[in-house]
Amino acid sequence: MNADYSNELHKRVINHVNQIYPEHSAEELSMKFIKCMGLDKHYDEPMQHKNHWDEHDIAVITYANTFMHAGQTPLHTLKKFLSENLKETVSIVHILPFFPFSSDDGFSVIDYTLVNDAHGDWNDIEDIAGEFKLMSDLVINHCSSRGRWFEQFKAGKSPGKDYFFQVNPDEDLAAVVRPRTNPLLKEVTTLNGEVYVWCTFSHDQIDLNFSNPDVLLEFVNIIRLYLERGVKVFRLDAIAFLWKEIGTNCINLPQTHEIVRLLRTLIEYHTNDAIIITETNIPNRENLSYFGNANEAHMVYNFPLPPLLLHTLLTGSSKHLKTWLMSMPPAMMGTTYFNFIASHDGIGLRPAEGLLSEEEIQNLVATMEAFGGHISWRALDNGDNKPYEINITLYDALKGTEEKGPDKWQQARFICAHTIMLALEGVPAFYIHSLLATENDYEKYKNTNNNRAINRHNWELQYLESLLESDTHHANIFNELKRIIAIRKLQPAFHPNATQFTLQLGDAICGVWRQNLNRDQSIFAISNVTDQNQRLILSDINLIATDQWIDLISNDEISEEQTELYLKPYQSVWLSNKIKFQ
Repeated sequence: MNADYSNELHKRVINHVNQIYPEHSAEELSMKFIKCMGLDKHYDEPMQHKNHWDEHDIAVITYANTFMHAGQTPLHTLKKFLSENLKETVSIVHILPFFPFSSDDGFSVIDYTLVNDAHGDWNDIEDIAGEFKLMSDLVINHCSSRGRWFEQFKAGKSPGKDYFFQVNPDEDLAAVVRPRTNPLLKEVTTLNGEVYVWCTFSHDQIDLNFSNPDVLLEFVNIIRLYLERGVKVFRLDAIAFLWKEIGTNCINLPQTHEIVRLLRTLIEYHTNDAIIITETNIPNRENLSYFGNANEAHMVYNFPLPPLLLHTLLTGSSKHLKTWLMSMPPAMMGTTYFNFIASHDGIGLRPAEGLLSEEEIQNLVATMEAFGGHISWRALDNGDNKPYEINITLYDALKGTEEKGPDKWQQARFICAHTIMLALEGVPAFYIHSLLATENDYEKYKNTNNNRAINRHNWELQYLESLLESDTHHANIFNELKRIIAIRKLQPAFHPNATQFTLQLGDAICGVWRQNLNRDQSIFAISNVTDQNQRLILSDINLIATDQWIDLISNDEISEEQTELYLKPYQSVWLSNKIKFQ
């Protein structure tokens, strides 16, 4: 459609701009955003409340250099591994920041427009985007202290001299929510003397000043570049901290939400089926607010799921997990949840606040330390430190229980965790090291002194392939997860927006009922979360008498005379009335 500045797009952008920048000319600034996104000449009207996903969508999360092979760039090697091993398994590939960076394994970006030449180039990125839906980070809250913009800031040169948030150190900043323990402000020598800049995370990650609309225009230009290079899914990193106002907690401010709405408008008018995911590792109610009125994020991370599911399998009680599942609102059409239980970061504990007691969190932390994990801390406004996240591979995290310690059920417990995740409303995402059942990398931790490095192993591809072709736990887990995923992808009742109802079958069992949008397939997804056999009374669930029921996972039929099932430790069943195996 040719551009018409009296149209809906123009009206929407003006409305966004008025909310974010009331002191600027909305007409002039809205035109800048529209032109920056290339929408001044042509755009496609997006369909409202359209789901850009279905039950076939599975995501994998990986670094650009997870796989190494002599004579190949890591991105080329990644493409090889994905194409040869996961082409029929995953549809979305999230490559963590692949740009030149100075710290934090990519999240301190030096240049947003380049691919780190140690990983490959844009051709490698486009090759992956040609075969999978490519998900990329927009590291929008902050940039590297070694980047061009910050060098300009220190030299008093445009445009960077106006791009960063400066603060008087005498200001009262006690209300600011902090995800880290280091000082919030960093003293910097500039051409104009000593100034203090804002650093939500590390002192190498300098927060940008979005009260200057030119900063937001820079990122709109970056988004357009990524779209043109094949990116379809945008992860808005640390977006909750974006807008700062002295005297507030500087998290989830109204301007931040309006910026997400503006980016949503611009992105979906450029590419109708592009998706925004907000990365907001914050308490659950605040996290859900980023759905807006189906006009902000298409997807939000289900951050409470990792700590709650971990607690469930370590204690043998699904009580808190079920309470949370019952409290979760169904996502509106055009939105859904992004479910995960492990990622490149640790297992966040903030989302568990209010869902687990302090004692339960302390027990979880102690168990993870006993299983070889490390704990990262954050600063409270009273000066105390509090556990922020657990750093451990998920495979090692599930090696035993809180009460008994390590046991023989590690692999079964690990498969159970992912089978539960696969059954829940939303799009499931697997961290690559979960698919591979990677163990804690203590050597990388020692070399970097970074707690998160324990869960960021780099595999030599040929060695990994030998493990996957042998009788190893890596092969067992990889093949079984691929088998279960293949079954899951065929079931309409596992559509991300299909109906979900939490079953009440006792604390030892976790179960949900899913029904597809056409209401002709039901699945009772039920898991034993203990290390003991559990009895499931079939009259406790609503197996319609006129239908033939089967466990999709084992392919065992449920006879008309059958009244109960016995679930082995950590066994899962998907009881369905519609049989789909191909």
